[in-house]
Amino acid sequence: MPDILLLAKGLGGGMPIGAFISDVEIMKVFKNNPILGHITTFGGHPVSAAAAYASLKTVSKEKMYKEAKEKGKLFKQLLKHDKIKEVRGKGLMLAAEFDSFETLKPIIDKALQNGILTDWFLFCDNSMRIAPPLIIKEKHIRKACGVILDILG
Repeated sequence: MPDILLLAKGLGGGMPIGAFISDVEIMKVFKNNPILGHITTFGGHPVSAAAAYASLKTVSKEKMYKEAKEKGKLFKQLLKHDKIKEVRGKGLMLAAEFDSFETLKPIIDKALQNGILTDWFLFCDNSMRIAPPLIIKEKHIRKACGVILDILG
């Protein structure tokens, strides 16, 4: 059980929202130190809150997360190439590591030209971010991996 859980991005289904989840004792710290230190520009906006509620209901009801582990394994199985040092991560939050940013950047650019949206990480610029939506189908995983492997030659 984590002390603190942070959520953002997908929580709002595209709407700006984030969440800081913890027990009462930890949350009490933010009453005075700093006062209202947990307030943000988008915190509690009713439209973002409604979007987050709808997103959570949909993901829970449709159990979209159940296939994430297997879909992630498929990415890892398919993305095998001498230029890829490692594919790491959990579920559908993955990183394909290359030797350098100079190697990775042209691959990302060519992937985008071929309809594959990806990027690198600000904290790790030699790794390609692979974070598709939970609803991605196996045929799309295979297609995306095929495009990336074709680019690698």
